[in-house]
Amino acid sequence: MDFKDVIRQLSDRVAKMKDNIQTEEATKNAFVMPFINALGYDVFNPMEVLPEFVCDIGTKKGEKMIMPLWKKVSLLCSLSVNIVCRI
Repeated sequence: MDFKDVIRQLSDRVAKMKDNIQTEEATKNAFVMPFINALGYDVFNPMEVLPEFVCDIGTKKGEKMIMPLWKKVSLLCSLSVNIVCRI
């Protein structure tokens, strides 16, 4: 399966499951980790993906990056997971 098919499959998964996801952790497990995996990262390797890495950036001290992606000791990007609860 090529990258385009994997992303399409993840998109279908989100559409089917989004109304049942109630927490940030559930969002991360159901959507974010499979997406990071599709990008070619090993989500269980802390040298590539390190959940809740604390980073001091500019005036913000002690800020947590939810899912920073590492490659060859350089930070590539950080993903943040936010959910909206319907009442």
